[in-house]
Amino acid sequence: MPTILITGGHSGIGLECSKQLIAKPRVTLLLAGRDLDRMEVAAQQLRAKGGEVKLLEMDVSSLTSVRTAAARCRTMLDSGEIEELQAVLCNAGAQFMGPVSYSPDGYEMTFATNCLGHFLLIELLIDKVAQKGRVVYTASGTHDPDTADGKVVGKAAEPDALVLIDVGKGGDKPLSTGVRYTTSKLCDILYVHEMDKRLRRANSSIVPIAFDPGSVAGTGLLRTHPKPVQVLAKTSLMKWVMRRMGITMSSVEFSGAALAKLAVDPAYATGSGKYFQAKDDRFTEQRSSIKSYDVAAALKLWTDSEALVHLRPDERSALLSAG
Repeated sequence: MPTILITGGHSGIGLECSKQLIAKPRVTLLLAGRDLDRMEVAAQQLRAKGGEVKLLEMDVSSLTSVRTAAARCRTMLDSGEIEELQAVLCNAGAQFMGPVSYSPDGYEMTFATNCLGHFLLIELLIDKVAQKGRVVYTASGTHDPDTADGKVVGKAAEPDALVLIDVGKGGDKPLSTGVRYTTSKLCDILYVHEMDKRLRRANSSIVPIAFDPGSVAGTGLLRTHPKPVQVLAKTSLMKWVMRRMGITMSSVEFSGAALAKLAVDPAYATGSGKYFQAKDDRFTEQRSSIKSYDVAAALKLWTDSEALVHLRPDERSALLSAG
């Protein structure tokens, strides 16, 4: 049975996506995350629906953890415990309130979690993705400063990985929580655009896609925010206000189903390098921000990210080396 690896597939949009996928015939889900106990609770719910679910321990903010998890995944594939990867869904992500924090590798936590961990995961597993398989990044409409989403959260900064890893160090005023988040999501879309170029040059049929699930109450995205903010975000009044402001709104159920479609639906087989958005029960292809199409910025982000994750020669895939 084809395997779909999803990070953060045990909560929020990821869990709803997992529910949609497990209902399909002949699909194995590989849930990746750092909390095995929480993942096992979700896995039991999913198995009760008759599906096959396996767990992969991985802290996406830690490069060591990502490498260990990728090696474990390759072992599972080589041994026949799971079949080839039909899709890798880079869905886990977070905002981090309060003082700037840093990953085990010393990188600013937002960029480490939302960008570098998934970047390394794809580098290490891309050759195990099936032909015509999918790689989907959960991005955000907040990356675009010309939209209400971007204006409210904070204008994305320059997507310079070498600067973003050291935000808050050296006594400089750090970027705000919102700006760190929007910039990380801009970087995710730039990864998709650069990956599309590289895969096409390698004559690969793998399809990389960027996905904006919209603003969705009830997910774990705000888990580091103060409790009053988390409660307020779920109220009908706040949802009404956000819609009046032009914020892209959706629901856990709709966005989870949309992510599942991007993973397996034949309708999105030609979606390579594209950006799709869930908004008010509509799921459509959209143009991402002007900056997200900056070819030079995408190439620099990619090559700098390779250096930051310490990609070794034996880890490089020919599929992604055709820059």
